[in-house]
Amino acid sequence: MSGRVPDQNHFTQQETRRDTVIIRTSVVGIMANILLAAFKAIAGLASNSIAIVMDAVNNISDAASSVITIIGTKLARKAPDKKHPFGHGRVEYLTAMVISLIVVYAGITAFIESVKKILHPVEPDYSILSLILVSVAVVVKLLLGRYVKRVGIQVNSDSLKDSGEDATLDAVISASTLAAAAIYLIFHVSLEAWLGAVIAVIIVKSGTDMLRDTLSHILGEGVDPELARQIKDTICRFPEISGAYDLVLHNYGPEDYNGSVHIEVPDTLTAEEVDQLTRRVTSEVYQKHKVILTAISVYSINTKNPAAIEARNKVSEIVLSHENTLEMHGFNINFEQRRMRFDIVISFDEKDRWALYEHITEDVQAQYPDYELQVTMDTDFTEQ
Repeated sequence: MSGRVPDQNHFTQQETRRDTVIIRTSVVGIMANILLAAFKAIAGLASNSIAIVMDAVNNISDAASSVITIIGTKLARKAPDKKHPFGHGRVEYLTAMVISLIVVYAGITAFIESVKKILHPVEPDYSILSLILVSVAVVVKLLLGRYVKRVGIQVNSDSLKDSGEDATLDAVISASTLAAAAIYLIFHVSLEAWLGAVIAVIIVKSGTDMLRDTLSHILGEGVDPELARQIKDTICRFPEISGAYDLVLHNYGPEDYNGSVHIEVPDTLTAEEVDQLTRRVTSEVYQKHKVILTAISVYSINTKNPAAIEARNKVSEIVLSHENTLEMHGFNINFEQRRMRFDIVISFDEKDRWALYEHITEDVQAQYPDYELQVTMDTDFTEQ
């Protein structure tokens, strides 16, 4: 198996297919939203319905969002350069943020217009044609929302997922305008302006929720625990490796991960054997998970001396007896130099992690008073 990992400049056929799918889906969204906006605008103006007109405006914002998604997808695939050596994949997150802001703006605009209609009401004049057009729009938006969101999940595109959720919300909004029309036609009570205000509030909330999720991605979220588990499992399938720890993944776009990891290997391996092993691990992880391991650090564990294994078990028992201590790894003891080193992982649930670290170190030192301890407190970045 080759140890070579493709350079950041090398875009795989899978990435090209992903871009093509995103763009094609966005084009479908643009065409559908433009047609729906035109039909709703005609129906809204003809029936003097502010709710239907606001719904048409919302479709225009959806079409604009799809245009931005296409632009963002193109920019995200620009090759790395000196200023951005890890590529431009995070542009997709910025695209999703812009879409969220457009949705919020559309909601605020709709709310202002609805308030004006509440203060200065105008009686609607529904026609059969306008109601048919809105009914068709409900069905189209439901189908479009399901389609766009499903594709967004398949290709891991936040922009498409946001657009799909927004389209589904639009279907609910359009359905509510039909309900308002029915109430007016049956009871002669106009809820148009009030419904428009409610719709606007829903749109604003949807946009702020999208914005919050996108900002969370930009700030940097924890690694998906399932992805971390799969990567560690892949690494630990190598017979020379007894454990994989301290996995850190840096996200440079929905499909772009760089990372580092520590592995435990026997102290009998030569430098050449370790070099070959880490190259195989790097290749295997990339082939299976599309994650580039830019660094693999090595823990050398004692395998020659039974006393070392006994010491490891004893220290592990001491460490794990403390609540909120997740694991111990990287243990190594040198009997001649009287040195002992190991790492401990303390949960974020612990109120004072450093105090617990000191307590554990003191307990181990009490059992091995003649040894120099080198204890490192690690963080499990996949902890949920």
